[in-house]
Amino acid sequence: MANWIETLTGSLEQKKQYKQYKARLEALPEPYGSAAKAVQRYFMYAGGITDGDTLMRMMGDQVDMWERAAADGTPLREIVGDDPVAFADEVAASYAGKQWIDKERARLVKAIDDAEKEERS
Repeated sequence: MANWIETLTGSLEQKKQYKQYKARLEALPEPYGSAAKAVQRYFMYAGGITDGDTLMRMMGDQVDMWERAAADGTPLREIVGDDPVAFADEVAASYAGKQWIDKERARLVKAIDDAEKEERS
């Protein structure tokens, strides 16, 4: 039964991991909590990762980093640098996985290949 449900809804284990991740995120002291939530929000919009395992690994690693930074009292700018967008983009790029754009890239390549075949005919 679980396999059928997971086919429709996605991995139940990943949903459990996500809830645990969110709870850890909520438990972060300020200003780390606000910063971590902002980076996480950016990942959700700009990261483009569709592979659940990769996404959960990335999110888990991020919350680990913010927890360590909070425990050590590391200043926020020491973590994200002068350009938080570049920081987030660099982090997201370091996690290989399927991205939503991969499907469109493949579609574009196929369309050009098909058009080229027509051109030769």
